Amino acid sequence: MDEPTVKPGDRDFVGALASGLQVLQAFGAECPRMTLSEVAARTDMDRAKARRFLLTLHALGYVRRDGRLFELTPRVLQLGYAYQTANQHRAVVQHYLQQITAELGESSSLAVLDGDEVVYVLRSAAPHRLMAITLSVGTRLPAAYTSMGRVLLAQLPQAQLEQFLGSVQPAAHTPSSVTTVAALRKQILLAREQGYAIVDQELDLGLRSVAVPAFAGNGDLLGAINISTNAARVSMDTLTGQYLPALLALAETVRGAVRTASG
Repeated sequence: MDEPTVKPGDRDFVGALASGLQVLQAFGAECPRMTLSEVAARTDMDRAKARRFLLTLHALGYVRRDGRLFELTPRVLQLGYAYQTANQHRAVVQHYLQQITAELGESSSLAVLDGDEVVYVLRSAAPHRLMAITLSVGTRLPAAYTSMGRVLLAQLPQAQLEQFLGSVQPAAHTPSSVTTVAALRKQILLAREQGYAIVDQELDLGLRSVAVPAFAGNGDLLGAINISTNAARVSMDTLTGQYLPALLALAETVRGAVRTASG
């Protein structure tokens, strides 16, 4: 039987480790270099505590210091590399994502669910840019407003889905966004019923995408794969009539090609 997940305050929860990871996660595209005060503010720590973690990370080689400024070093990539190499099937999926990008001329990605967000773990990018932000491996987006997120939420047991819906706060990212929990639940259940999800300009104006779940041959869920495109360039008819069948075929190819360790 699996042991229950420890929570902050539990005897086995290591608060120092959690705080150190919080400091690492404070850096990003919006704040690649920060002062001690800025790190403390972003992590809601006092300056003395933030300083100790920054100096420890500096000693371990994960952070470099330039005067008053701190920034991450390439050593941080070792953490992500360990995750990627521990999942050898990703090289197979990446190959097929690149194939569908070459075939359709559109970007394709694999993402997994992490809390209330999807995390991009593989991406095959087309030359044209789709969003104001740059999408890449490691990008996190709200699951409720992405096609991959809704597909993955649809795979959750009903109790977990209800827990998610009980905590989510719908937001009007664009005029097309669903803004009630009831409407979001309807879209997720529709994705569960039909086996795919389409999100049309709900997160970013002009961004239209379709996603399906990706499984290994033994039934393990690998994540969700999508095709994303520009609404002004690709019609809904093309998305459903051409891109969706190609994506479903890709998912079947992945199922036949990938075996996971539990298989």
